[in-house]
Amino acid sequence: MSKSFQDIINQDKPVLVDFFATWCGPCQMQAPILSEVKDVVGEQADIIKIDVDKNNALAGQYAIRSVPTLVLFKNGEVVWRKSGVGQKEELTALINQHV
Repeated sequence: MSKSFQDIINQDKPVLVDFFATWCGPCQMQAPILSEVKDVVGEQADIIKIDVDKNNALAGQYAIRSVPTLVLFKNGEVVWRKSGVGQKEELTALINQHV
């Protein structure tokens, strides 16, 4: 059984969501950065990707107007968001603040 988006973001640990599109150049640059961030933070946080073209309703719910948009959730609440490519150091420090 797969968890719903709500189940995932309602966790006690931080969840970084990458709202992306397959046709988006900066989104493709973001992917390897997120892999590096995951290597650093490990199980302290979850990092998930949401394709806005396949999840229109979800993108609308969070007012995603440009991709990539990174949103950090903790206990179901948005604690940070940014449009554009996030850098490894910035994202790692951000997640560590919310662990």
